[in-house]
Amino acid sequence: MSLAPSETLFDEITGFLAAGPSSAEILAYRPSDMLDQHLHELLDRNAEDELSPAEEDELNEFLRMNHLLKMIQAKARLKLIDET
Repeated sequence: MSLAPSETLFDEITGFLAAGPSSAEILAYRPSDMLDQHLHELLDRNAEDELSPAEEDELNEFLRMNHLLKMIQAKARLKLIDET
């Protein structure tokens, strides 16, 4: 069992957005390798029905934040199209 990262996806995304990124930077944004690896570990363990309730909550938060990020990126993509 691996340890959860000290920074959550929520922390990482809000820190990124607080820096005032451009639309192009928003489109290029990807979670850190550490968080991506942790997500895949949670997904693998979930597929095996091995998650604790706390890990299930963490996975659900990760999925919600990922959805939010995809919606923000879609709006940034539209903004870039309008600017061209």
